[in-house]
Amino acid sequence: MKTLVTTALAATLLLLATGGVSDARPAADGPCTGQIHANPGFELSATGWTAGPRMVVLGDATRPAHTGLAYATFAGLDVTRSDLLRTTVTVPAGCDLTVRFWVRTITTETSRSDYLNVGLAVTGIPPKTRFSLAFDGGSQWRQYSMSTGTATTERTATASFIASETAGNGVTAFDVDDVTFTLS
Repeated sequence: MKTLVTTALAATLLLLATGGVSDARPAADGPCTGQIHANPGFELSATGWTAGPRMVVLGDATRPAHTGLAYATFAGLDVTRSDLLRTTVTVPAGCDLTVRFWVRTITTETSRSDYLNVGLAVTGIPPKTRFSLAFDGGSQWRQYSMSTGTATTERTATASFIASETAGNGVTAFDVDDVTFTLS
C-alpha cells in the first residue's frame, strides 16, 4: 500500500512539474501564421478592398482568372486616367507580412506610357513603390511578392495598386488576382 501511495504521489508531482497531461491536440496557430485577408482572389467582388467601379470582373474562356472566377482589372480604355485598388491589414507585433500577387498585362501599346505601380505602405515607414510594371509585363500570369519585415509593435500595412493610362498610345489592361497576405 505504501508503494502505491508513493507511486501515485510521484506521478502527481510529475504532472504538476511538467504542466499536466498532454491531450495530443496540436497547438493553436500563433499570431504569426496564416493568410489574413478574407478576399484575396476577389471572389467576393470588392469586399475588403477600396476599388473603382467596374474594377472587379468575372473571367471568361478568353481571359480567365488566375484561380477562381474573379479578378481585378484596370481596364484599358485608351483615355488618360488613373485607377486605384487598395486594402489595409493589421500586422501583429513580431510578425512579418509577405504579400504575393499575380499580374497579367493585355496590351496594344508599343511604348512605355501605361503603368501599374504597386506599393506597400507600413506604419512608421515612408511609403514607396515596390514594383512599376509596364505594358511589356506579358499576357501570362506572373507572380510578384513584397514583405514588411518584423517590428516589436503592431502595425498596419496597406497594399496599393495604381494604374496610370495615357490616351492615344494603345490600350493596356492590367489584371491582378490572388493577392495573398501571409504572416510568418
